[in-house]
Amino acid sequence: MASQARVSKKAAVTALIAVMGVSLTSIPAVANGRTARQPAVAAAGTRDVAAPGIPSLPGGLSALSWMVADAETGSVLAARNPHRKLAPASTLKTLFAVTVLPKFSAGAIRQVSSADLAGIGAGSSVVGIQQGRRYTVADLWLGVFLRSGNDAVHVLAAMNGGWQATAREMQQTAHKLGARDTTVKSPDGYDAPGQVSSAYDLTVFARAGLANEEFARYCGTTRATFPGAAGPTRIENTNRLLAGSHGLARYPGIIGVKNGYTTKAGNTLIAAARRNGRTLLVTVLNPQSNAANAVYKEAAALLDWGFGTAGSSQPVGTLHAVRAAYLGGPARPVAARATGPESGDDAPSRPALVLGAGGAGAAVLALGALLARWRRPRHGSGRGRAG
Repeated sequence: MASQARVSKKAAVTALIAVMGVSLTSIPAVANGRTARQPAVAAAGTRDVAAPGIPSLPGGLSALSWMVADAETGSVLAARNPHRKLAPASTLKTLFAVTVLPKFSAGAIRQVSSADLAGIGAGSSVVGIQQGRRYTVADLWLGVFLRSGNDAVHVLAAMNGGWQATAREMQQTAHKLGARDTTVKSPDGYDAPGQVSSAYDLTVFARAGLANEEFARYCGTTRATFPGAAGPTRIENTNRLLAGSHGLARYPGIIGVKNGYTTKAGNTLIAAARRNGRTLLVTVLNPQSNAANAVYKEAAALLDWGFGTAGSSQPVGTLHAVRAAYLGGPARPVAARATGPESGDDAPSRPALVLGAGGAGAAVLALGALLARWRRPRHGSGRGRAG
């Protein structure tokens, strides 16, 4: 603790200047089945980008923007318009969780007030939070990750100092993470004028989140019990690749992360999966095909492609991670479970390392530790806290 105290916020911000910027210069571009060289990719590129000499990208990709990245190394394997600024919908909840989740212990209790629930947008997805009832912080996060509950986000934001204060803090977190395409107006991802993010930034948020064990556990939970109005009720994750619902099979090796939908954003998804010791992140924003489950099918196709390039893929860019040396020791890897024989792990219940302890993995874990250090739990912030 003493060594942690010696790291000032100013020094930490200085160390974070180089966090996770993308380098997509002199990248070979795939266009019309041919591979050609192109100069630096603009912030809103217009062509699919992948290295030559690897399997062709999947056909039928209609999303306005997408990205495939290796969660441990930070290598960008392929992308389309990775910095195009688009409405993120509930995928922005990943940034909300990276910002707020480390602050409150899972067992803390909040008695919900009418003020906590004020301002929830019309038509919002909700988990069913009720005024006057008491919920643990763990209940609230299950509501956020499984049901994409904007009511749960509102309660957690109230605990965090209010809606606007949380939006400002999320913006600061995005800046610290090097996510320059994101403007936060509504912490729950609800459509708001000027609110945007990008496939790149959302991938950065998910990667940072997976460095937190609680984040990894919540985003990978398929079903859970929630305190409903008539007693405990079962809730299911709305991420169809994770739940294996609405006509889709559970994606082999899936471990999260977050899906979303609004009228402006269309369907959005960040998905993480692990096979044979390798964890990939795919972000897909606003498919245009109008096909059923398009966002999930396109994400699954990109994950299949990414796993299929093992041993032959060359990065076309990098999510540059913060250096970890100033933390004074190696970071510990964070585990998330990739279950089933398709995960490539020895046993279905064996924890699968989302991020390794060395190299870029250690750097991202160090970043998670630093963010957690800045956000020490406020044990007295929940009204009527038990114990």
